[in-house]
Amino acid sequence: MKVGVLMGGMSSEREVSLNTGKEIVKNLDKNKYEVEPIVIGKGEDIPNKVKGIDIAFLALHGKFGEDGIIQGMLESLGIPYTGCGILSSSIGIDKDMTKRIIRCAKVKTPDWIMVKDAKNINFAKIEEIGYPVVVKPNCGGSSIATSLVKCKDDIVEAVEEALKYDKEVMIEKYIKGDEITCCILNKKMLPVIAIKPRAVFFDYTSKYDDDGADEVIVRLQKELHEKVERMALKCYEALKCSVYSRVDMIVKDGEPYVLEINTLPGMTSNSLFPKSARAAGISFSELLNLIIKYSMEERA
Repeated sequence: MKVGVLMGGMSSEREVSLNTGKEIVKNLDKNKYEVEPIVIGKGEDIPNKVKGIDIAFLALHGKFGEDGIIQGMLESLGIPYTGCGILSSSIGIDKDMTKRIIRCAKVKTPDWIMVKDAKNINFAKIEEIGYPVVVKPNCGGSSIATSLVKCKDDIVEAVEEALKYDKEVMIEKYIKGDEITCCILNKKMLPVIAIKPRAVFFDYTSKYDDDGADEVIVRLQKELHEKVERMALKCYEALKCSVYSRVDMIVKDGEPYVLEINTLPGMTSNSLFPKSARAAGISFSELLNLIIKYSMEERA
């Protein structure tokens, strides 16, 4: 089977994607697959680049990678691909739409408002939500241009920075608690990971610096674990995810709140999904095998 590993792309997360792609290429079983790295850039002939592959292993992030566009292109070419489909990808990239849908599914998520223009910010609504707040691009990832804002005076600057990366910005209630992530593989939740940033806030540096955060497998109390698992799987189902995804949460006073759903989780050496799989006795190479297997079954 010829596996094309698609990486790079055109989003602000290009470097993260390249790192993910290199790790996948390195860890795919060469005795089982013929592996072809496919680096995508702006204005390239993608249909020609993916010609002859049996499956596209998506190592892309951000816009044009996990937003349903490349998934739609591959479906039109009749090429199977890994991970979630068009619908869940296009919803999952949009934090606002994701939160609307999971709230309809009775899943707790922090209050938020949306902003399209730094000159038209509803400060009264922010006061209702209460400071501090998290300001972030609506369709961004990897915590790029994400800020923790503690007072009104700093809102405009944070919004202007986020607007450099997206047309819409989310201002979300900051909930101080224990951050956890729930990795779901083929409708089953893997061991929960607790994220303990060394800094006050889990920003881009904390995510990708080897010393940025402690990420450890955690055993939650039975009742909390069951609640977290129900919420994670409910999110997976509400967004109609398939194969694998990751649900990020904050737990405060025993109550979990969903922050977002990642429909194409990272696969670098620092990534959370391989760590969670390892705790379940699944090596990185075997995890990649399973993702390919489940993806082929999903798109058969």
